[in-house]
Amino acid sequence: MQFDMRELPMVTRYKIINSTITPRPIAWITTLSPDGVVNAAPYSFFNAVGTEPPLVVLGLLKEPRSRTLKHTATNIIANGEFVVNLVCEGDAQKMNECSVDAPVDVSEIDYAGIETTPSVVVAPPRIATSPVSFECRKVAALDIGTQQTVVIGEVLMAHIRDEFITDRERVYFDTPAMKLIGRTHGSGWYVRNSDAFQLDRPAFDPTRLNPTD
Repeated sequence: MQFDMRELPMVTRYKIINSTITPRPIAWITTLSPDGVVNAAPYSFFNAVGTEPPLVVLGLLKEPRSRTLKHTATNIIANGEFVVNLVCEGDAQKMNECSVDAPVDVSEIDYAGIETTPSVVVAPPRIATSPVSFECRKVAALDIGTQQTVVIGEVLMAHIRDEFITDRERVYFDTPAMKLIGRTHGSGWYVRNSDAFQLDRPAFDPTRLNPTD
């Protein structure tokens, strides 16, 4: 079956993208409003897109009716700073509580009872229980279409909890022990990062271009 994405309504396009591009890592983003309110919200339209410099990208959907920016996007554009906190299974419930449509003067950190710790180079705090946090500075914010803002951020500082570091010299981590979760198809469905398999990267074999009997 084919879907002409150019002709479909937004809700249908969202279903197709959301149900097939899985699993998606979750960016539990903390930002700071101009009034000093700490905002926290989860986004799964998120990934790493480079390492020189280290970059992440966020797809921030707007309010569907008013087409206005949500609090996270407003804060990032206002002060250019944010923290991406990755989500472990133990934080799933609190992360989900941060998806509520809270008033602008209400901090989801306080609402969900989340512990934070100060960042090093940006103003928004980190989530203390997150296995990994990235302090980021906005590189670009692009309004593409009427319903979304794409933010590219440079990672200035990475924090990985000590219990997940297996070799400091070689920078090895026990990623499975982080118990990270991601988003998958359907409303409210998540996946665990606990079922993995390994493949060796093959070398190019020129003999396969001219097989012999």
